[in-house]
Amino acid sequence: MNIAWQEVKNKFKQIWGYDDFRSPQGEIIDTLLSGKDALIILPTGGGKSICFQLPALLKTGLTLVVSPLVALMENQIAQLKQLGLPGALLHSELPRREKKETLQGIAKQQLSLLYLSPETLLSRPVWEIISQPQIKITGIVLDEVHCLTQWGTTFRPAYRRLGAVRRSLLQHKTPGSKIAIAAFTATADPQAQKAIVKTLELNQPETFLVSPYRPNLSLNIQIVWTPRGRKQQTLKFIQTRKHQSGLIYVRSRQDSQTLAAWFKSLNYSVAAYHAGLVTIARRKIEQDWITGKTQFVICTSAFGMGIDKPDVRWVIHYHAPELLAEYIQEVGRSGRDNKPAEALTLISEPSGWLNPEDKQRSQFFNRKLEQQYRQAQYLAKQLPNQGAIATIKEKFPQGEITLGILHSLSLVSWQDPFHYRKNLSSLAFDHLAATQKHEQQQMQQYLRTKQCRWQYLLQAFGFNQEAQGFRCAHCDNCHPS
Repeated sequence: MNIAWQEVKNKFKQIWGYDDFRSPQGEIIDTLLSGKDALIILPTGGGKSICFQLPALLKTGLTLVVSPLVALMENQIAQLKQLGLPGALLHSELPRREKKETLQGIAKQQLSLLYLSPETLLSRPVWEIISQPQIKITGIVLDEVHCLTQWGTTFRPAYRRLGAVRRSLLQHKTPGSKIAIAAFTATADPQAQKAIVKTLELNQPETFLVSPYRPNLSLNIQIVWTPRGRKQQTLKFIQTRKHQSGLIYVRSRQDSQTLAAWFKSLNYSVAAYHAGLVTIARRKIEQDWITGKTQFVICTSAFGMGIDKPDVRWVIHYHAPELLAEYIQEVGRSGRDNKPAEALTLISEPSGWLNPEDKQRSQFFNRKLEQQYRQAQYLAKQLPNQGAIATIKEKFPQGEITLGILHSLSLVSWQDPFHYRKNLSSLAFDHLAATQKHEQQQMQQYLRTKQCRWQYLLQAFGFNQEAQGFRCAHCDNCHPS
């Protein structure tokens, strides 16, 4: 599709009010307009939404934006509406009337952008409309595509089937039709990049890798010796940052509620947020925090992805995440206005004798994963060599997750998004467990390292050249207090 670059810039200025793009926004937009596949790793706050929204608005047809969380979709659609742009979303919590209107909008080809989850994309009502020959689909965007590698195997198996979407849609479209795929994330190490390209069946993608380093973000790790000490250190940190907006990450719903109750008893404006809350409650907490009515939220990893709040001054990991990718996503939610911000992670003393909670949490996480892998190994032998995924889901409670695990090991291929075929091969579940163990060890090494923390992260995410001789001068290892 030939669109003059000046026209692109004019549209950009007309809608967003800027004269020119930030690097590498212009190059990414040009790639997407030319219909090429792309893998884009852009730090949080790097302006990635513009990179796919502008091409979608300039093209004729529908761009599907696959997004992991309802909050993230609603946030993006609210921004589009403020700009007076056409866009819609589909998710399971929508009222039936709104769903019907959006489905009609797709059928009448009135939409440029449609936000939906992998599960909604692969639902029959949506698939039956978008696969119709006359519905022109110009692109598929995977937003927060790191969810494919973090969640796709054991939590959101629909992610594993997304590679079959383009292939199947093109079979229904007029010959010569093209659908480009663009995958966006703030974090993907070289191994995750390979997995994304393979799973999504990307065709010689243009790759844009931007260093995750944020010069305004100070990274700090602190040892706590008792559960009480963990609470006191958190309180001490917050007391010196009066009225500053922040986030505290915990690893369970119970912890978010207990800690929030304690802070409320100390008269802090705080809320507990986790995936178990009803939609209305979640939206109120998000809104109160964005507007400053709530100073900080005590949350599980369900909170923060895609929520645009530039003035977050600090992030505390009350409990360290299991994976570096989660860590860098979560600390990246602070300081998006490029003003100084701090990230503090609290960890138990190394032996685990005085305070074993971190060790116990990791062991629980590992046991759960091992149980899923064992169950998948057992189920794999019972599954027919080929068949419909819907049938497997009905017959085996963990059937879809098993297929996802088998696919990640190249033991299953998708004939289309709804049918699988087993590949005869020896089962390689040990490989999955070893990969998981390596990723956890990488996180533990980061927490204990004496080198510059940003240098460690640059190396871990494949930016070896930038990491050579790097010192940030503002993490706890470069600048001990």
